[in-house]
Amino acid sequence: MANEVYDKYSAKVIFDTALKNGELNKWLSQLRKISDVVKDKPVAAMLMDAKAPYAEKEKLLKGRLGDIDPLAMKLIFMMAEKQKLTYMEEITDEYQRLLDSHHGVEGAEVVEVTTAIPLEDKDRLELSKRLTDAVKKPIVMKTKVDKDIVGGIIIRIGDKLIDGSINRKLKELKKELE
Repeated sequence: MANEVYDKYSAKVIFDTALKNGELNKWLSQLRKISDVVKDKPVAAMLMDAKAPYAEKEKLLKGRLGDIDPLAMKLIFMMAEKQKLTYMEEITDEYQRLLDSHHGVEGAEVVEVTTAIPLEDKDRLELSKRLTDAVKKPIVMKTKVDKDIVGGIIIRIGDKLIDGSINRKLKELKKELE
């Protein structure tokens, strides 16, 4: 419960700042990138390690995130210092909800997308457009990376599952060969 309050409060503060600066979509992109990076447990652990040098952490983040807003970098270090980096996915989801509400998109379908590698922003946008057309209503796309699927994509829309992963295809081929 306390985590949920923290997630909502953090997302609201970020949203209000982004709205004030006219950077709503930019911040959604920044939050998704951060969320994807801190899902890597060794990276998150290193960032939250008080003994690890700041310069080393900054170098790691710049290598993983590329060109990131200095304010977003401050956010990462503040959350790491408070041991809250593990909440980034929930904060990003709440930010997405606030953004959808701001744009008048209520009752959107939640779509979970799993890939072997993180999606680029342009690919995420294209997939989101296609899924919106397929579902015939607005969607909120949650992405996660699972290297075990080897390649391809797994999409879950409500109780429907579309498994286009290489791992599934390999298992089917193995079954056929047996």
